[in-house]
Amino acid sequence: MDLDENLNTDNETKKSEKQHILIGNWKMKLNHKETLDLTKRIKAKFKDFSGVTIVLSPNYISMLDVKKILKDSQIKLGAQNVFWEEKGAYTGEIPPGMLVEAGCEYVIIGHSERRKFLMENYEMIHREIKAVLAVEGLIPIVCIGENWDERKTDRRDFVLFDQMQQALSGIDIGSDQKVIIAYEPIWAIGSGTAIESSEAEYAHKIIKLTLNDMFGMEVVKNNFSIIYGGSINSNNVDPFVNLENLDGMLVGGASLDPEELYKVAQAILKK
Repeated sequence: MDLDENLNTDNETKKSEKQHILIGNWKMKLNHKETLDLTKRIKAKFKDFSGVTIVLSPNYISMLDVKKILKDSQIKLGAQNVFWEEKGAYTGEIPPGMLVEAGCEYVIIGHSERRKFLMENYEMIHREIKAVLAVEGLIPIVCIGENWDERKTDRRDFVLFDQMQQALSGIDIGSDQKVIIAYEPIWAIGSGTAIESSEAEYAHKIIKLTLNDMFGMEVVKNNFSIIYGGSINSNNVDPFVNLENLDGMLVGGASLDPEELYKVAQAILKK
């Protein structure tokens, strides 16, 4: 299969229409005070910044206070997880509607750490995506990616195809709805070393072709974004920013340092 087939016709239009996005996932790295202090520092650092959408995803406990700090700034609030029901006897879970009430505009779904440590699977991820799209004003960030064994046995293409099929099959995307696909090769997360940019570009082409087959090129162009996540920092971001099928980044450690996050955002802005 020619991976460039059906991709070249819409790349230039896509680049001119979409603003790139940089999502910071703070995981369980900070306590409440540290979270608020970091939010204030990032808000100050990005005071005059524009051209890239910045999203911060703190812990649930700090979310309301983070939103208050971000008031009157262009920085968006994100969440790290969501449940697929709006109400019920589901101890410890958070529904999409409550995230919207808290001021969230984005939510990470199916992060590899949840798949690894909490046994989250793509049946659950599928239900979470549907629930998020059922409420107004919340954009799902759907995580996919292969592990080391799948990579070294040349199963990456099948794994990505299968994960997207399980996550998105049967879901109707409205004309005003957006979905972000975050490719995060599991073996690179937290390693401090990003994969080769050419590998990311290949994976993103597989993702783009699969989405085109599932939803059609027009829907993919207008409603989907594809981003990369996996040990990105200011030292290794440059080779990624010029990739044709890259609409942004999902970063962990780099988002815990305002100066580092700003450098990554500046690199994306230069694309």
